[in-house]
Amino acid sequence: NKRWGFGLCFDHLRNVKKFSWNHKRVYRLYRELELNLRIKPRRRIKRDKPDALSVPTGMNQVWSMDFMSDALDNGRKFRTFNVIDDYNREGLCIDVDFSMPSQRVIRSLEQVMEWRGKPAAIRCDNGPENISQVLIDWANNQKITLMYIQPGKPTQNAYVERFNRTVRHEWLELHLFESVEQAQLLATQWLWTYNNERPNSAIGRVPPR
Repeated sequence: NKRWGFGLCFDHLRNVKKFSWNHKRVYRLYRELELNLRIKPRRRIKRDKPDALSVPTGMNQVWSMDFMSDALDNGRKFRTFNVIDDYNREGLCIDVDFSMPSQRVIRSLEQVMEWRGKPAAIRCDNGPENISQVLIDWANNQKITLMYIQPGKPTQNAYVERFNRTVRHEWLELHLFESVEQAQLLATQWLWTYNNERPNSAIGRVPPR
C-alpha cells in the first residue's frame, strides 16, 4: 500500500510475510520502488494531553462505533458506519449507505454479533442515531451498555477515531466511487487487508487477526 510509509512496510515484511531482511535492505527496495512519501510538515498546536483510554483485557468487552461521510463521483453524499473491537483494534464492519438511521445501525450490529458474539458495552458519541430511543431500547433488551462520551470530546472515543483516520487515508482518499455498492465492495476488501495483513503499532506491530 503506497500510503503505508517505510515503518509499516518493514513491519509487514518482518511480522506478516516473515522475511528476515534488515532495515537497510528493505529501505533500499523502498527507495528503488519510489515508495517514499514526501510529507508536508504541519504546524503543531500544543494541546492538553487527553486521559488514556482503558484497554480491555479480552475481546467483546468494549466495541467502539462511529460514522464517516464521503461522496460519490457525482457528488452525492454517503456515510460509513464503522465498528471496532477496542481489545485488538479489529475492524468489525464498515457499512456503506446513503443514510444510517438507528434501525440501519441495529441491523449492522446484529449482523456482526451473528459471527462475533455480543459485546458487553459499545462506546459511541452523542449523535442523533446513537441517542435515539430505538437504539437505547435495543441495547437494553440485549443487555449491552451504551458508553456515551462527553460532548465535544472525541478523544474519549480515540480508538475508533484513529481507525477512522486510517480508513480515510488508506481507503477513501484513494478511490472515486460510482455507487454505494462499489464503495461497499472496496470497503470489505480493504477491511480484510487491515485485519489480516496491516501491522498495527498499538498491538505490537502485528495485524489484529
